[in-house]
Amino acid sequence: MREGSPFIEIMDCTLRDGEQTSGVSFLPHEKLVIARKLLGEVNVDRIEVASAGISEGEKKAVSAICRYAESIGKLEKVEVLGFVDGGRSVDWIYACGGKVINLLAKGSLRHCRKQLKKTPEEHISDILRIIDYAHNKGMSVNIYLEDWSNGMKDSPEYVYQLMDALCQTTIVRYMLPDTLGIMNPLQCIEYLRKMRKRYPTLHFDFHAHNDYDMAVSNSLAAVLAGCQGLHVTVNGLGERCGNAPLASVQAILKDHFNARTSINEAQLEAVSRLVEGYSGIAIAPNMPIVGENVFTQVAGVHADGDTKAGLYQNALVPERFGRRREYALGKNSGRANIANNLEEMGLELTPEQIQKVTQRITELGDRKELVTPEDLSFIVSDVLKHSVPDDRVKLISYVVNTSYGLKPGANIKVEINGQQYEAGATGDGQYDAFVKALRYIYKKYLGRTFPRLANYTVSIPPGGRTDALVQTIITWDTPEKPLRTRGLDADQTEAAIKATIKMLNIIEESN
Repeated sequence: MREGSPFIEIMDCTLRDGEQTSGVSFLPHEKLVIARKLLGEVNVDRIEVASAGISEGEKKAVSAICRYAESIGKLEKVEVLGFVDGGRSVDWIYACGGKVINLLAKGSLRHCRKQLKKTPEEHISDILRIIDYAHNKGMSVNIYLEDWSNGMKDSPEYVYQLMDALCQTTIVRYMLPDTLGIMNPLQCIEYLRKMRKRYPTLHFDFHAHNDYDMAVSNSLAAVLAGCQGLHVTVNGLGERCGNAPLASVQAILKDHFNARTSINEAQLEAVSRLVEGYSGIAIAPNMPIVGENVFTQVAGVHADGDTKAGLYQNALVPERFGRRREYALGKNSGRANIANNLEEMGLELTPEQIQKVTQRITELGDRKELVTPEDLSFIVSDVLKHSVPDDRVKLISYVVNTSYGLKPGANIKVEINGQQYEAGATGDGQYDAFVKALRYIYKKYLGRTFPRLANYTVSIPPGGRTDALVQTIITWDTPEKPLRTRGLDADQTEAAIKATIKMLNIIEESN
């Protein structure tokens, strides 16, 4: 990083503003796990974890987070949104062990008069009393100027009146939100430069909303105008259209602004998946940095250019974010994509053999079949008619059943390396029962650990109909690396079973 590069504080609001996403509500222990990840591994500068006075569950979560943060010497990095409410928010945060209140004030005259039904002077007086009260409790105060963007657009004299009264207090940070997501980058630069010029010694944070899909661009415009801190959320969670995503803001700050942050980029995908799981909000495959497909090259010409000189790569190298580049298999793959996947698997083929494999994958792509890298060894064996041994794991027979009032069950017979085994089990579903029976066989008879199922998706194959085939793609955690296998069948359970047997054969082949 260049000497003299600006340092930008990153405050993550996932546990407060992100939880305002429609349908998202984190349990107390989930909030604690996310907070530990953000503070301990992602290394954000601050986290905003709740709004004061919401519920007893929220109080339990904030108390647990504060205890954890204090144990690692980061209690001052935990912040809670509070209100101008006569001191009730301060008392609530204090009771949780918190030391920082982010006080929500009105940043536009319209909000002050229409919502509070107070004059600016009355609102300022109320704010000053809360600041003094918090200070006497030993707490630090940051202040949000809610609807600041509309305030600067429609009533800048009110914003300046408010700031003139507050700038002599003990407020640490002045947080400027685009509450309704109405600004564009040019307005953002204009308004923030006015604030910086009038109050050059104050610390300003910017808080973006994404209503016009400009949360990231406005955040970067704020930095260009001299803002010292940015507010983000994991995966861009937030009310309405969400907030600025942590991963995107971090990458652009570093690569386009030469700015310094505290963020550990290698942990961005991990925290993204954690929040995805707890929130139930799926990450789009093409979401920058953390999406499943963003480091996957599809076009064969791109893979060819990567192999020769990294011609189709930019500064967003996957290893930087704890990931790796992949080359998709389909009708657009071309020989270079196939070759890269074969090299990853340690398979060496002649150019003629690669051509035959490429032709088969292209045919599958034309039928809109999904081909995963793990399918490649089977395609190679099939196309080249190698004299390979039969599958080392065979499903001889199975029965799965479900009945009203009883847990689903499965009885299976499998052959593993020439030896047959039988087992039965019950589970939460037919497939769960099938896997539990397999686990029993692997543990009792083979003394081996069965891979952990990490992700399970069921979909209609692209171009299919709802009464046609379903495809099941399962991701397994193995000691070497995650393994994805696919099953295709008219029955969902049968498709999942096919994917499972395929996974076991891949593992046996590698042993």
